[in-house]
Formats: sequence, C-alpha cells, structure tokens
Amino acid sequence: MPDMIANGAEWLTSQREAHLSRDVAYTRAGGGVSLTRKASIGRTEWETTDSSGVQTRTESRDFIFATSSITFTPTRGDRIRETVGAEVLVYEVMAPGEEPVFKPGDAFRSSIRIHTKLVGKEAA
Repeated sequence: MPDMIANGAEWLTSQREAHLSRDVAYTRAGGGVSLTRKASIGRTEWETTDSSGVQTRTESRDFIFATSSITFTPTRGDRIRETVGAEVLVYEVMAPGEEPVFKPGDAFRSSIRIHTKLVGKEAA
C-alpha cells in the first residue's frame, strides 16, 4: 500500500512551489554556482541566551525550496537574491550561534528550509 501521507507531503510541496513561490537567485559562497529556483517565504524565531544570561530574540527570513531543486548542501555565506519591485534584497545564509543553517521543511524531507538574514539591497 502506498504511503498516503508521504505522497500528500510531496503533493503539497508541488502545490506550494506552483502557487506560493517566487523566483530567487541562489549563489554559492565564493562565487561560481548561481542558479534561479522557486522558493516560498517563511520565518523562524530564535531565542538565544549569552553567558551572562541575557536573552536575545532574532528572526530569520527563510526560503523554502523543493528538496529536488537544491542539489547541494547550503552553507553559511551563500547568498539569495529576491527581487521586490525596483530593489533586489540580498540575504546571506546564516543562523545564530552554532544552529544549522537549514532544516527539512517537512517530516518527509520533500522541502528544505534555509535560514537567512538581510545583508544588503541592490537596484533591480
């Protein structure tokens, strides 16, 4: 019997990519590989505590891709460019402290969620 939940997760990923995504440019750190892929937008809230007990809350802008469209492991320093009107927003792949910069987007790994931070703006 087919795994209906896994099939449903794949279907949802395809629907998200078809109807809830936009083209973004992904560039690997150090140049070289640059590609355009469809991504949905999300966010993750982070809460960290430093050695003196001070808590800091931050938020990352997440780009959610179909796992099949990302054929490499995202790494700190990679860049994602998102065109919004007359601007190109530049995001760097990163997460606070030693947190991983990406995680599966669902239980069946049909999507990948990449954490970023806005680092600049360019003219479109």
